[in-house]
Amino acid sequence: MTDLRVTCLYDLHLELGAKMVPFAGYEMPVQYKLGVMGEHLHTRAKAGLFDVSHMGQVILRAPAEALEALVPVDVHGLPKGRQRYALFTNPEGGILDDLMVANRGDHLFLVVNAACKEADIAHLQAHLPGVEPVTDRGLIALQGPAAEGALSALVPGVAAMRFMDVGIFDWNGTELWISRSGYTGEDGYEISVPEDRAEDLARTLLADEAVEAIGLGARDSLRLEAGLCLYGHDIDTTTSPIEAGLNWAIQKRRRLEGGFPGADRIQRELAEGPSRLRVGLLPEGRAPMREGTPLFAAEDAAEPVGVITSGGFGPSLQAPIAMGHLPKDLSAPGTPVWAEVRGKRLPARVTPLPFRPSTYRK
Repeated sequence: MTDLRVTCLYDLHLELGAKMVPFAGYEMPVQYKLGVMGEHLHTRAKAGLFDVSHMGQVILRAPAEALEALVPVDVHGLPKGRQRYALFTNPEGGILDDLMVANRGDHLFLVVNAACKEADIAHLQAHLPGVEPVTDRGLIALQGPAAEGALSALVPGVAAMRFMDVGIFDWNGTELWISRSGYTGEDGYEISVPEDRAEDLARTLLADEAVEAIGLGARDSLRLEAGLCLYGHDIDTTTSPIEAGLNWAIQKRRRLEGGFPGADRIQRELAEGPSRLRVGLLPEGRAPMREGTPLFAAEDAAEPVGVITSGGFGPSLQAPIAMGHLPKDLSAPGTPVWAEVRGKRLPARVTPLPFRPSTYRK
């Protein structure tokens, strides 16, 4: 792993006994001593601390309308101090990446996926002025029902934030950029912190008995239970936002006006429906159904009709869960399908997403 980059919390991960793995060009913790199951359940019950410093942070000093030429969401109507989920789309209506966009008054603040950040920054720079990659700050996420208590003990103002609020706060002379958001389905925060203060902040949060360090393994099972997309798996350049069930991310004005890459396809699918859809799946046995598993309309069908895009065990449900793409006529909740696992056809049923209700602080 000598060619991999490391985050500003690398030494802390090793000290905490993390198992490190390659991920998006970085050496990242997949789990700690609690293990994936323990970390998942701890986050649901108390609070988990995640290192997400590998993700891309970008300041954009261009008008909101300029960014709207690249995304199908309403950036102009985003109030100051608020954040919105967005998507970079391509001319074919596929998704280049998903991201978060925050209005911080005189500029926008973007957080993009680690695996796509170089391409996303190049995409922004090719089309917009005022693109400033942030290279001197770490990013940590504090998630779970005890997150508010743990963070507000250090930064009292965060308790008043609502889901998708953003703000700049002081912590012992250090400027923290905080959003009330996350990737677990739980209430919580994402905190951008100067790299030279990131370890101090992480250690201070971990000193709270409710907070445990959480790795990528539990991050994935948490987001899967929450029905959240993972770029490059559930969504990619061939998947439209409508196929992915992300219609809610496209506000009424943008649906009507268009003016974003792939608008013809996306507006058509909004009006007529897509040919396939991302769905939740509940396997009827105990065997997990992993990414890439083919899906069939009948136990004896010759050709697959879809594929699982994310799958594993849901610790909160104590059962296997999965997401995948299926034709529209097989996407209704309760529809039976069959997955081919190690040469055997195993039954599953389409189910609504998320698998577990989210607990965001609205």
